Amino acid sequence: MLRIRLTRRGKRNQPVFRIVIAEASRPIKGRFIEILGFYNPRTKEICLKKTRIQYWLSQGAQPSATVHNLLVDNKVIKKPKIKATTQRVGKKKQEPGKKKIENTKEQKPDAKPIEQEEPKKKNEENKQEKNL
Repeated sequence: MLRIRLTRRGKRNQPVFRIVIAEASRPIKGRFIEILGFYNPRTKEICLKKTRIQYWLSQGAQPSATVHNLLVDNKVIKKPKIKATTQRVGKKKQEPGKKKIENTKEQKPDAKPIEQEEPKKKNEENKQEKNL
């Protein structure tokens, strides 16, 4: 599936974005098919190749939410804006190496069960009796 999306360019703290057409499975900074324009969010400067964008949209390419809103602002397409969501849908995965602790009282390493302490005391008493 083809996607019209932004790729970040520019220096640190000075972002400039290219608007490109690329395969959806490719990495964001990976290989792309064609450059369709650029966008500078600091100066709000934008340059679009409108005919090429319309061609790729007619071929079935889907714009990302941000690119879609840029195209609506610049009257390339006539649709309502999309509310971009940054949260991913689905369950939150647990970080590897971290275990969920439900009851901290039971899992303290300092606390020893009473059952283990009693046999040690009996063993020590038996040794003392043998020595006498």
